[in-house]
Amino acid sequence: MLYRNIAKPFFFKMDPEAAHHLVIGGLEKAAALPGGRSALRLMYGVPETPELAVDLFGFHFHSPVGLAAGLDKNAQAIPGFSSIGFGFMEVGTVTPKGQPGNEQPRLFRLPSDEALINRMGFNNEGAEVMARRLKAENRRTIPVAINIGRNKMTANEAAHEDYRKCIRTLYPYGDFFVVNISSPNTPDLRSLQHGSELSHLLSEVKQEMELQRGSSSVRKSILVKIAPDVSSAELEYMVHTLTEAGMDGIIATNTTVRREGLTHESASETGGLSGKPLRDRSTEIISAIYRQTNGKLPIIGSGGIFSAQDAYDKIRAGASLVEIYTALIYEGPEVNRRIHAGLRNLLRRDGFRHISEAVGADVQI
Repeated sequence: MLYRNIAKPFFFKMDPEAAHHLVIGGLEKAAALPGGRSALRLMYGVPETPELAVDLFGFHFHSPVGLAAGLDKNAQAIPGFSSIGFGFMEVGTVTPKGQPGNEQPRLFRLPSDEALINRMGFNNEGAEVMARRLKAENRRTIPVAINIGRNKMTANEAAHEDYRKCIRTLYPYGDFFVVNISSPNTPDLRSLQHGSELSHLLSEVKQEMELQRGSSSVRKSILVKIAPDVSSAELEYMVHTLTEAGMDGIIATNTTVRREGLTHESASETGGLSGKPLRDRSTEIISAIYRQTNGKLPIIGSGGIFSAQDAYDKIRAGASLVEIYTALIYEGPEVNRRIHAGLRNLLRRDGFRHISEAVGADVQI
């Protein structure tokens, strides 16, 4: 109630991007104070319960609920986010060179639709800055994925070079990596999801991951984040190509460019839509991927998760882990405790002893 009654009204009177920076800076500073992380855990942390713990990608996730990419673009507040109930988090999207992103305003709240529209454009400080920050960070308590992308000025023909540069620079510091080819806010980026461009990019990414593995003797997983705005045939091709390329998993999905059913006056703004309007479509995509891969390719479900039931629907559709972002803006950090407690109740209601038993339960293979 602290967030809903005090913090949220304050933040929602501010420009959305200014509020975003205030939250990141506040979490960074709070976690750095003596006793700060303990205080955050006391207020917002979730207990590890055996039935919800997940072992995947070589890591132990004490909770199946993570933070999606886009909120902590520069890996500034990992200790803070680690202390408010998340089981893992993505940082980024990061590009080889720092870039300012698109012109402001570029972030819009749609309260009546419980959604956000952003056209940030991969604004970030660059891979080298992130590497230095992660190298100095010694308070990580949850797995951290690094979401990588290409610079705006890099042509698609050379995009693989940007992804390889990010991997080379950041390989020692990420627990696993996510290839972002699905943001609608970088020109032509989504074209990399299709045809020979996709197979070429993934081949290059896989090669760089293997080179770094050979140098460090540590294998790290690589996932691909896909868009919801694809046809059944396009999705089938993408999933087949990802599987053939040896990717370790899929994140489904990124934001959408669709606007059906929205009521807020900002609905006409260009950019990627996240939040409740994306919920059902992302769950459909998860189910289709799970069915096509016979449940053998791990899926992280993302899009429109506000409640335990939302998360559970994605798990039953085939997701082993889930991510939230927009719900954190609208519901505050208390949302993790509600989802965590609700998932336990839903598993028990349906007679599952462990969350892994619910993965794909609604999908006929």
